[in-house]
Amino acid sequence: MIDRYTRKEMGSIWSLENKFAIWQEIEVLACEAQAELGEAGITRDDAAWIRAHAGFTVGRISEIEKVTNHDVIAFTTCMAEHIDAKVPKGVEPPSRWVHYGMTSSDLGDTALSYQVTQAIDIILADIRLLGEACKRRAFEFQETLCVGRTHGIHAEPMTFGMKFGSWAWALKRAQTRMEEARTVAAVGAISGAVGTYSSIDPFVEAFVCEKLGLAADPLSTQVLARDRHAQVMAALAVTAATLESIAMQVRLLQQSDVIEAEEPFTKGQKGSSAMPHKRNPITAERVCGLARVVKGNAQVAFDDVALWYERDISHSGAERVVLADSFTALDYMFAKMQWMVEGLAAYPAKMEHNLNRTRGLIFSSKVLLALVDTGMSREDAYAVVQRNAMKVWDDIQNAVDGPGYRARLEDDPEARLSAEVLDKIFDPWDFLSRKDTVFTRLKELSF
Repeated sequence: MIDRYTRKEMGSIWSLENKFAIWQEIEVLACEAQAELGEAGITRDDAAWIRAHAGFTVGRISEIEKVTNHDVIAFTTCMAEHIDAKVPKGVEPPSRWVHYGMTSSDLGDTALSYQVTQAIDIILADIRLLGEACKRRAFEFQETLCVGRTHGIHAEPMTFGMKFGSWAWALKRAQTRMEEARTVAAVGAISGAVGTYSSIDPFVEAFVCEKLGLAADPLSTQVLARDRHAQVMAALAVTAATLESIAMQVRLLQQSDVIEAEEPFTKGQKGSSAMPHKRNPITAERVCGLARVVKGNAQVAFDDVALWYERDISHSGAERVVLADSFTALDYMFAKMQWMVEGLAAYPAKMEHNLNRTRGLIFSSKVLLALVDTGMSREDAYAVVQRNAMKVWDDIQNAVDGPGYRARLEDDPEARLSAEVLDKIFDPWDFLSRKDTVFTRLKELSF
């Protein structure tokens, strides 16, 4: 797997320079395949000359395209200028073999598949790095007590490490989706005008695809079916949603009324032009905002699947935008999330404080079970538990310094529980006697 700091940058993958470099390699490989095949008239010397002299400049391609209004013809014209520039007079131009028997989509779609695999490899590296960071921090906080929340309301105790662990597992699923999407996307096609190989031998397709690390599409209809690209975009969208989910957790934890954790706040950073005290979760918010872009772009990819007959180009302009933008945005999101997760500040003392804010209400489920164990019906036990809980709840909401939940139960003659039983019930660690089950599973997780 490639390292974040030495790999090819995402932006360069979607540059015209990289696209045309892949186009050139495909055209050269196709010439070499034709020479190997020995049917089209191209010799191995011709192929060798093309390999040695092929070239292009983005500027020249742009100039030609202004006239041709066709990007592939502009490219092959530019490539021919380089190939034939030093051909001796009287010698037939070797460039005549470039694009022989091919159609534009043979070149463009196969190159796009290669670009997508390049881009997915970066995302897979991103996933690995963030997943490993989440796993590492999960064990760092394995024994850090905090309250779990459902619907935003205090539920039962858990450990802070479980949050990181759940993120790690979500990223593992993202890795699996991206690997599956890569397999689906890593397909090329050089099969001619409507996929019948009418002017080109299937050997050329097999040769080129093998050299590029792609599989040959079993049946292309001039274009590769866009359900492949839709699957890629769906995987990107779900991954973006996963990062959004993590970032949302950070935003919630950083609220002033919670403040159990917060994203890094660097030296010299300012939170607000008007309110100097502010430390806002701006990076987490940025990730959530960009997730909307990637998720929205996935709809474009779904719409690109349905084309007229064997091909139209309604998908072309749209996917040039959404693929590049989505990969670039997601890679950026991963960089920000890596920084955030590794530097996330956690406040165990505040977690303990918050755990006690509801005055023992979080132990209600244990009280319910203990009363059932005494022989009381579940319905009757529930009524006792809830009645006392609501009294405490009302005190909390009205800022009344009344009895806590245990004290209320001790004063209720229907709550027939001994002091020993209540001691056990109101021990938060009693909820977590089996928590190591999830950490044992997490230990086996690898990216």
